[in-house]
Amino acid sequence: MPTRPAPSAPGQLELVRSFVNTLDVEADVDQLADAESWATWAVSHGIPEPASRSELARLRDLREAMRTGLLANHDRAPLPPCVRQSLDDALLWSRARPILGTAGITLEVGATGARGLAGRLLAIVGDALADGTWSRLKACRDDSCRWAFYDRSRSRTGQWCSMDVCGNRNKQARWRDRQG
Repeated sequence: MPTRPAPSAPGQLELVRSFVNTLDVEADVDQLADAESWATWAVSHGIPEPASRSELARLRDLREAMRTGLLANHDRAPLPPCVRQSLDDALLWSRARPILGTAGITLEVGATGARGLAGRLLAIVGDALADGTWSRLKACRDDSCRWAFYDRSRSRTGQWCSMDVCGNRNKQARWRDRQG
């Protein structure tokens, strides 16, 4: 998987960014495509368990729902209803349990492997929605890229994973369109 110059996300949110980036749209490389590619990504993230085809399909659905949510962050919009529904479905599938504690409701992730990953990701998304960091996690606006990045700009208006690559490409395309 190629490394892109996209800013990493703080803390646990980096796992969400990395998960969304298991699909490199531009290179057409999907690390959730099969058991082998899953194993490579999963082991590098401390998940030694294999995943079945159906589990990988669930994870791909979750990834794309998250990517849609990251695109909505450009407009400072709440999670679209279809994304909320997909995340709710993934939460049920993950078997994570809500636990009421002194700090509020947290998710207890008891499963391992693909289900455990889904539960962990959803717990992180829930925390990020609560603390405001979710809105800074975005997907590149370049249709040929869609790489997840953390927008560290003061104004929260970052649009591309990299100004040097996608930003430059889009600015040049707009310039060429204006020329003629």
